[in-house]
Amino acid sequence: MPDQKPLTVAFIGCGTMGVAVLSGILSSLTTINNSQSSSTTSDDLPPQLPSSFIAAASRPVSEERLHKQLDELISSSKSTLKVICGDNVTAAKESDLVVLGCKPYMAEGILKQEGMNEALQGKTVVSMLAGMKISQLEELAGEGVRVVRAMPNTASKIRQGMTVISAPPTLPDSERKLIFWMFSQIGRCTILEEKHMDACTAMGGSGPAFMMMILEAISDGGVMMGLPRQEAITMAAQVMQGAARMVLETGEHPAVLREQVTTPGGCTIKGLMTLEEGNLRATVSKGIIDATNWAAGLGKK
Repeated sequence: MPDQKPLTVAFIGCGTMGVAVLSGILSSLTTINNSQSSSTTSDDLPPQLPSSFIAAASRPVSEERLHKQLDELISSSKSTLKVICGDNVTAAKESDLVVLGCKPYMAEGILKQEGMNEALQGKTVVSMLAGMKISQLEELAGEGVRVVRAMPNTASKIRQGMTVISAPPTLPDSERKLIFWMFSQIGRCTILEEKHMDACTAMGGSGPAFMMMILEAISDGGVMMGLPRQEAITMAAQVMQGAARMVLETGEHPAVLREQVTTPGGCTIKGLMTLEEGNLRATVSKGIIDATNWAAGLGKK
C-alpha cells in the first residue's frame, strides 16, 4: 500500500458492526491527532494509519443513517468519509483495504458482481462473516485477492469487544499490523488459526447472550429476596464486570479467584453447591459446543 497517498478503507455492508468498527477507528484517530504525548507508542501503530474511509450503503436511508452516525467523528478525526449508495464495485476499486460486513448469504452476490475481482486485485478483504471460511471467500473473490477473517462481538459497540483474527501466511506484515490495530480500537484482539474460528464465534459472538442470561438469573435471585429490580440488575452487572476484570488484570485462573471468596461453611460455598446440583457448568459448556457446531454450518446456508 503506497505511503504517498491517504490509506483508504472501505466498509461493504456497513451495518451495526461495521459502524462500530469504523467508529472505534475514528475515535482513536481523534485521540492520536489531538494528543501531544499519546500513550500509544510507534511500536503499537501500523506503518500507515487510515485517513480516508468509504461506506457502501444499499439504500438512500442507509446513507442518511451513516452520515448521522459518523459525520461528527469524521470531522474530529480529520478524516474523510465517502458514502457510496448501491455500488460495491466502486467502493472496492477506490480502497486499499476492504472490510466485508454483510450477512453470510449475501457474500456470493457481492464478491461475484461484475468487475469486483478486478476492483479487488492485489488487495485484502477482511471478512466479518460468521461461518464462512477463508477458502470459501477466496473462491468467491477469485484469483489475486487475499482474505482475512475477523470475528468481533456486540460489545464492540462500546469499545469493549473481543475480536479474533485469522490471516493467511501470505498477508504482508504491514497489513497484518493495520488490521490488528483496527480491531484493537474496539476492545481486545487476538490472532488464532482459522480452525478455532467457529469456537471463537460461539464464545465471542454468542457468549454475551449467555452472560446476559446468567446476569439476569442472578438479578432474579436478588429480586426474589426483596431487592428492587433496577438495583439488582446494576449489582449483578457490576459484579460480573468486576469478576471479569479480576481475571484479565491478575492473570489468575478463575478457579483460584473463586476459591479466594469461598470460605468454609459460608454462603458462597452453599450457593456454589446449588449451582453444581443444577449442572450449571456442564450446561453452559454444552451451550458453547452447540453454538460452535451451529456456527460451522452458517456459511453453508
